[in-house]
Amino acid sequence: MPEEYIADRHPSSPDTWNVVRERLKAGDYVIGMTVISNNIETGAYAATLGFHFLWSEMEHSSLSLESLRSLVLATRGLPVPVFARVPWAELWLAKRVLDQGVQGVIFPFVSSVERARIAAQGCHYPPFGRRGSGAGLAVTTWPVPGNYYDSADANVLVVCVIEEASGVEQIEEIAATPGIDVLFIGVSDLSFSMGLRGRQEDPMLEEAIAKIVDAAKRHGKWLGRPAGSAEEVLRFHAQGFQFFQSVTELGLMQLGTKSLLEPLGIKEKPREQSTFY
Repeated sequence: MPEEYIADRHPSSPDTWNVVRERLKAGDYVIGMTVISNNIETGAYAATLGFHFLWSEMEHSSLSLESLRSLVLATRGLPVPVFARVPWAELWLAKRVLDQGVQGVIFPFVSSVERARIAAQGCHYPPFGRRGSGAGLAVTTWPVPGNYYDSADANVLVVCVIEEASGVEQIEEIAATPGIDVLFIGVSDLSFSMGLRGRQEDPMLEEAIAKIVDAAKRHGKWLGRPAGSAEEVLRFHAQGFQFFQSVTELGLMQLGTKSLLEPLGIKEKPREQSTFY
């Protein structure tokens, strides 16, 4: 990829209004609810629960571009931005979700500096990136304080997920890439990539995480990881993490059901052997 496309945001960009970016700049943490179902009512209600953003999961669910557009429109006017995790770090995937009006793009398996550059390029307009100029729905859904293109360059959050051992090996180069904002550690996939099969307390994994943390701090990137409880959010925030992915709407359903039924002595039924048809 040509080096001239790798540059920081335009120095004359307007002030940012992306609430997630503003909280991160202030040193606060942000928690995003993961959305996996194509249901407008669920998305709209989720935006009123207190989360800082909605994480539209397009890698590990059946959500389509049409689903994403419906979610953006359903939450229009509500104080919670929509982010999208795309299936892969490609320019065209970033372009399509950004044109729907998302305020952040999450790129999985960023395991090389080439992928990090693609992520940065896909979320910025020339000469600082390679995003196409057909902004589509985004122009009508953003509270644009002027020129949409400058505003988008200043506000879109670029999140790169580090979840392979090869990404840890190249973390210095990845973290040094201009135009990316957050290094998010995919702890589970990283453990599998290292041959640990999900063992998240293994010293080898902890060493890899520490290497990512050090590189992020050295190069001025924010840090993120999954967090399933308030205790984890506070503990990880004390370690320097600020950007958190929380449970899905189904996970919240399970938590709510337990709090209602367990005091009555009613417990979750164990799953029986599935039959494949």
